[in-house]
Amino acid sequence: MSGLLGAAEIREIAARIGVHPTKKLGQNFVVDANTCRRIVKSAEVTSEDIALEIGPGIGSLTLALLEIAAEVVVIEIDPRLAQELPNTVGRHEFPLSQLTVINADALEVHELPILPTVLVANLPYNVSVPVLLNYLERFPSLRSGVVMVQSEVADRLVASPNSKSYGSPTVKAQWWADLSPAGSVARSVFWPIPNVDSSLVRFVRHDVPACESLRIKTFQLIDAAFAQRRKMLRGALSEIFGGSAQASAVLEKAGVDPTLRGEALMLADFLKIAVTAYQE
Repeated sequence: MSGLLGAAEIREIAARIGVHPTKKLGQNFVVDANTCRRIVKSAEVTSEDIALEIGPGIGSLTLALLEIAAEVVVIEIDPRLAQELPNTVGRHEFPLSQLTVINADALEVHELPILPTVLVANLPYNVSVPVLLNYLERFPSLRSGVVMVQSEVADRLVASPNSKSYGSPTVKAQWWADLSPAGSVARSVFWPIPNVDSSLVRFVRHDVPACESLRIKTFQLIDAAFAQRRKMLRGALSEIFGGSAQASAVLEKAGVDPTLRGEALMLADFLKIAVTAYQE
């Protein structure tokens, strides 16, 4: 057997191994081969890449990755799906030596047997942001990738300052990478059909701006600013700096207007505040 999975085969595999897609695990399986190939193409996967996929499910996207990548590492939380995936890969005549399956919760994985170069994944909606941020942090070998997420999440990840969607995930992701929209995905390509829209987000890693300790401090400022996003910065950061007046002094020294709200600031602005406050 060659080619990719179709809707009938996906349903047959799921029924045979007793898998009924659950909302709890964010299981909406892609049943359209063209969509899988489009995602791989958007990620610019090459024959030299070690691709990392999170939540492969039945294996639709996995097979599309195996068509091009040198190796594919997958992380699957459902033991039934993790056990069946090598069988599916074998039936579709891909070498099992190219596939590494890790049966684990993606948020609990801190090491991989081989360092991936590209992330391509249909991320479960309920954990998409923490998974993306954690993997950008934990695996600097990831130079780029494309993730499929809920459209509302995609909007947040690629938002511009002073927009409703702009928030802490937007700013934090920019610490490691430049993010951009990579198109939408029709609900009809999933089984079961979700009640939300999905979109693709592409990222390309850039040089990390500073040391890890400063990142932690910067992220604390970002969290505080967006936890009370309608407050001026001097108020939102007052607890961190011991009062509104002290916060204003730090902000002014960093060249940031204390009367601005967090949604007006770029990552570089939060970094300047952190440097001013903690590097003296």
